[in-house]
Amino acid sequence: YKMAGDSRFPDVDTDGSEKSEEMEIVVNVGGVRQVFYGDNLNQYPETRLAELVNCLSGGYDSIFSLCDDYDPGKREFYFDRDPDAFKCIIDVYYFGEIHMKKGICPICFKNEMEFWKVDLKFLDDCCKAHLSEKKEELEEIARRVQLILDDLGVDASESRWKRCQKYIWKFLEKPESSYPARVIAVLSFLFILISSVVMCVGTIPDLQVVDAEGNRMEHPTLDSIETACIGWFTMEYVLRLISSPNKLHFALSFMNIVDVLAILPFYVSLTLTHLGAKLMELSNVQQAVQALRIMRIARIFKLARHSSGLQTLTYALKRSFKELGLLLMYLAVGIFVFSALGYTMEQSHPETLFKSIPQSFWWAIITMTTVGYGDIYPKTTLGKLNAAISFLCGVIAIALPIHPIINNFVRYYNKQRVLETAAKHELELMELNSAEGKATGSRSELEDLSREGKDDPFYSSRIKVSHSDTFIHLLSEEKNYRTRLQSCK
Repeated sequence: YKMAGDSRFPDVDTDGSEKSEEMEIVVNVGGVRQVFYGDNLNQYPETRLAELVNCLSGGYDSIFSLCDDYDPGKREFYFDRDPDAFKCIIDVYYFGEIHMKKGICPICFKNEMEFWKVDLKFLDDCCKAHLSEKKEELEEIARRVQLILDDLGVDASESRWKRCQKYIWKFLEKPESSYPARVIAVLSFLFILISSVVMCVGTIPDLQVVDAEGNRMEHPTLDSIETACIGWFTMEYVLRLISSPNKLHFALSFMNIVDVLAILPFYVSLTLTHLGAKLMELSNVQQAVQALRIMRIARIFKLARHSSGLQTLTYALKRSFKELGLLLMYLAVGIFVFSALGYTMEQSHPETLFKSIPQSFWWAIITMTTVGYGDIYPKTTLGKLNAAISFLCGVIAIALPIHPIINNFVRYYNKQRVLETAAKHELELMELNSAEGKATGSRSELEDLSREGKDDPFYSSRIKVSHSDTFIHLLSEEKNYRTRLQSCK
């Protein structure tokens, strides 16, 4: 600011003789000079650059409220901001829209737009998609940090039952929290495997026994192992339900529904075996029990709880519904066309295996998918030519959508690894600054943050304890802008 007797800042011209539309504004952003004219800047009078046109009449207080430095001799305004982002932002004065350059962090670019007071509505839709994706990543990092801080925090005001409930939940749901929790997770995994193996082995005729009525049934030893596994699954589910913070969300969760489907058939079949015989015929009871026992295959899906690979595969398939739909559409069209052609071409042969077009669908399916059971096959020359074309088209139709599906899987897997690393890095920065006493003060504030997690999922501004060039700051209402010397990794 201008000091008394300071000759570097001569008095600002306030006579108003120069029209704002014809005024030439020189802006130096991070060492890159740009020249603007008032008629261009006044198209958007609420932006910071447009305010520079009229700030000279307001004195140095008005000037320095808008820029970092000012050279009155050159009438040059200096800003310590990102010049690459600025080159993109000034497009709004010439083209009415803004595009981000490749390699610029969307969150940093958003902060630059807010600094230059340019509305986000001028950002093109293609760039808004990148910004939304980055926001979702930061929200996910914030959520993971919140969960970890919740585990670190211990609220002395909570009742003993609440603390016990939280401990049981962490013990059963978060294997990484302690060594005993990892042991329980391994045991649960082993019980799932043992139960699945017993279910398969129990169907071997040599290992089955014959009851008094001559019906085959599972060996008593295998039945005891099955009962022990179901007892473990039941105890695990009940404890998790009791300790869950949100009972309704827990009950409606997909994996918990799978757990119920893995447990329920055992108790229903047990009930039908002991009580159903009195209410209905014995044969009906046995059929119902057999149907319920088939539902035990649902327990294999419990492995997804302990396998990040299965979870990643499930998510990749969800994101690939469009590609899978295209695959099914290609196959459906090919099956209809080649089955109709095969039926027509094979009618001239007296021993044809193609009795009707619907029956030919089966041949077209196993041919286009290159399975080829050989139970139905063409016998004429044209039929064989049609079959050759059909399985070549089937290979092409299946191969086309595979690459996008694999890309979705790899992208999600890599993204989860990056988010996990970013959350750990965030906590390391918090602990480092907490130890140095720069921002968070002490460990007790971390515990306070964990207690505030429910009210403020993004932990307000206190979680932002570092401004290093590798810091991934979380979303909050408070705006923190970076200088041109800082980068977002």
